[in-house]
This record gives sequence, C-alpha cells and structure tokens, in this order.
Amino acid sequence: MISIVITCYNYANYVADAIFSALGQTYEKFEIIIVNDGSTDDSHDVISEFLPHPRIKYIKQENAGQANAKNTGIRKAKGDFIAFLDADDMWEPDKLEKQVRLFTNPNIGVVYSRARYIDGNGNPLDFKLQNKYLQPRSGKVTEWLLFDNFVPFSSAVVRRECFEKVGLFDEALKMGIDWDLWLRISIHYEFDYIDEPFLIYRVGHAGQMSKNIDIRQSCSDEIYKKLFEHNGYEISDSLITSAFYYTYCSRGYYWRYRDNKKALYYYLKALKLKPFYLGPYKGVLFLFINNFCKKVSKTFEQIFWL
Repeated sequence: MISIVITCYNYANYVADAIFSALGQTYEKFEIIIVNDGSTDDSHDVISEFLPHPRIKYIKQENAGQANAKNTGIRKAKGDFIAFLDADDMWEPDKLEKQVRLFTNPNIGVVYSRARYIDGNGNPLDFKLQNKYLQPRSGKVTEWLLFDNFVPFSSAVVRRECFEKVGLFDEALKMGIDWDLWLRISIHYEFDYIDEPFLIYRVGHAGQMSKNIDIRQSCSDEIYKKLFEHNGYEISDSLITSAFYYTYCSRGYYWRYRDNKKALYYYLKALKLKPFYLGPYKGVLFLFINNFCKKVSKTFEQIFWL
C-alpha cells in the first residue's frame, strides 16, 4: 500500500485540487493522510468536505512547520511506501501506478518524476530547467545531488524503510528539508524516475517559502555540514570541493545584480577552492566593470542636471 501524505498550511484555494488528484489515481492500494498544520484560512472547511471518504485520515494540529507536519503524516502512515503531495500541487491520474512498478528493485529507495508548471491561477507556464545539475538522474545519485536538488518534492515516492534507516525530515531546518532527506537516503539507496511530467507544480503564488534566498542559503550550509560530518567517509574530498565551488559560484552569480559585496565574497571563496578555474575571475571582472559603469552613468547624470 502507498500512503499519500498531504500537508496544508493556508492553502484553502488549492488543497481541494490536490485531494481530488490523489483520489483520482488509477493505482488503488492507497490511503490519504491530510495534515492541517494550523491553517488560519478556510483550509479546515475545505478539507472537511472530503472526510466521509474511507481512504482519508485527517490530522489537525497547531502550526509546527512543514517538516513537523510531514513527519506527523509519516508516523501515521501504514503503507509500505510514502508519497508526498503538497497542498498546492497536483498529480496526473496514472502517476502512482507507473512509479510503484520500479520498486521491484529492492535497492531503489526513491522514485520520482518530471514536472510541468502552472501559475497561481492554474495557467500553464513554458518553463524548462536548463542547468545540467537539475536534470533527472537514476542509480547512485549522491554525486549529482550534492550540486543541486533535481527531485521535485511532490513527485517523490519513498520506500518506508528509508525513514527507518536515515530518519525523518529535519525539523531544525526551515528550508531545504527535502534536499537534506534525499541526500541522506542517497548514501544508502538508489533513485529512479519516470521520464514523464506526472507532477503539476504550482509556482509563483503567495505563500511559497522558496522566495527567501538568505534562509535558503543558510539552510544549505547546514545541510552540507551535517552530511559531511555523518557521511563524509562516503564522499571524496574532490567531490566535496567541487560542490562547494559550484555553490559559491552560483551564489556569486545570484548576488552580482543585488549586492556587490556578497557577490565578491562568494567569488573569492570559490577562487580559494579552485584558483586555476576561470569562472570566479570572470565574475569578479563583471563586478568591477558593472560598478565602473554605474559610477560613470551617475557622473553623467550629475553633469547633465547641473
């Protein structure tokens, strides 16, 4: 059996669509556990309409955060596999049926799929992930996961024994809880995926936590720290160096239009790791040229207005 864990915090506008998509699965051996994590909107009223359904279990708790809510669902689950569905996302009807077939390989711990994207109003978005580190991978994936999280959360189905092996979601993390879990699982299990967009992923609406870049980056640092402390013997020093180099370059690129000091800080950290790579030098050069152009532009403006 598959236990579908749906967590909801103030997603009254979307949670019904998520529940309908779970109930509409062609795979029939499932239960649905809905955890209302202290919503202050009409989420409870919307969810209550579904409670007569025999497959649904409902847990209403005080707000404790997304990791706690998901862990609550896992602890209540009875299935051999756990599938996660955030309340603002949806599934295609044959998602679980096609994914569960891949678990015949006992080494597989997580099966996921591709996603297609919609906006807050349900309109399709022409959005594609170009970064090579965000392309789906199968088998032993730690060496790829170290660089970026390419597993869409609401597409994942997890073998229950994985949680017994590596633990649940880390409730001390505000963001990146899925990436942290995938990394821990990847040390011991293989991953596989269906190369079809079974997840309908909603982006760009109010309430999504992924917008807070400072919190995301600090959580990323903590995830690395924990992983290397507990599983560093499984990962080569050169791979760890490459992962940090990529992270610092990515942060430098992100901050170069927003905060020159932060951008320079991360480019210099990347240079310290790999002083013979050109990427950080190009980044630093861009900062100086961009800053110079701004000063020239400001000077011309002052002269013009004088």
